Amino acid sequence: MSIMVNIELRGCSEDELIKICKEIGLKRFRAIQLFQWVQQKAVRTWEEMKNIGERDRQTLRSRLSLYPLEKVREQRSKDGTRKYLFRLEDSETIECVLMDYARTSSRDRHTVCVSTQVGCAVGCAFCATGLEGFRRNLSVGEIVGQVLDITHLVRQEDPDFQVTNIVFMGMGEPLLNYDQVLQAIQLLNQAQGLNIGMRRMTISTCGVVPQIIQLAKDNPQVGLAVSLHASQDEVRNKLIPMNRRYPLTQLMEACQEYTQITHRRITFEVALTAENAKREEAEALAKLLKGQFGYVNLIPVNPVAGTGMERPKPELIRRFAQVLEDAGISVSSREERGADIDAACGQLRRQWEG
Repeated sequence: MSIMVNIELRGCSEDELIKICKEIGLKRFRAIQLFQWVQQKAVRTWEEMKNIGERDRQTLRSRLSLYPLEKVREQRSKDGTRKYLFRLEDSETIECVLMDYARTSSRDRHTVCVSTQVGCAVGCAFCATGLEGFRRNLSVGEIVGQVLDITHLVRQEDPDFQVTNIVFMGMGEPLLNYDQVLQAIQLLNQAQGLNIGMRRMTISTCGVVPQIIQLAKDNPQVGLAVSLHASQDEVRNKLIPMNRRYPLTQLMEACQEYTQITHRRITFEVALTAENAKREEAEALAKLLKGQFGYVNLIPVNPVAGTGMERPKPELIRRFAQVLEDAGISVSSREERGADIDAACGQLRRQWEG
């Protein structure tokens, strides 16, 4: 006797829903309707699916579970950034951030920074998330659900709102939850859903070498950002413990292989503190990145209680960037977003649980 397993609706592709509907005696068009309600219109309840009759809804509920995230807290920055703390079905909490960037064209850019784990096992020295340790990986539905629930919330104020970009650089290390992240990317990309372009999604990693190479082979259209933060193994070992397992030599080789396969530039992220924003570090970084197909994104650190790190002065950031540019490396400085609402990963969760 087989036991029917209840499946998470938000984690299902259109093809998976077609297969499930066939198994329970419903027509193909029902699956397509269901997928559009959940993934395109971002509804949170079965009752909102107006063109699906009550009888069919009950049949679907026998196989599928719909678990919207519970908004615990929302903070809004003066620059328009919104930070959300969501509660999951098992009462764990995660964060995600919506950042709006005005464009000169008719379409603004709405970027959602998505979490992929509850907590994080990496424990980077400058990150609030790592201070809380690792709880578990997020499911596909929980990853996608962050984008869907933000869409639902913002559409209450702006019915035409659409997420345009996704960055997997919230709580957790995305490449340590590899399969679920890639499935989430496929779902977010589907034409009958939110239809977010692959090239508008970026995975940020601290340097999980095997998965960087696997990502290049599995999904060459998605962007890659590498949290570099130091040019020497001795320093990076302290900042990013993962470096002890995959030191800089291995990481740079993996980055070379990634760009050879995908022909896409890598974003090398460098967190700048008052301590490391020095000319010597900029010169060493330029030497390390020589020959890499990528550019550097300088990130002045957000002050986080418990890390002891301070933001560098603007003139130090400019001098650091100039050294890289003089060495022929493209460089940008991340626009500060949401500093007045503690937008750094893990800060809101720590406040809530602390």
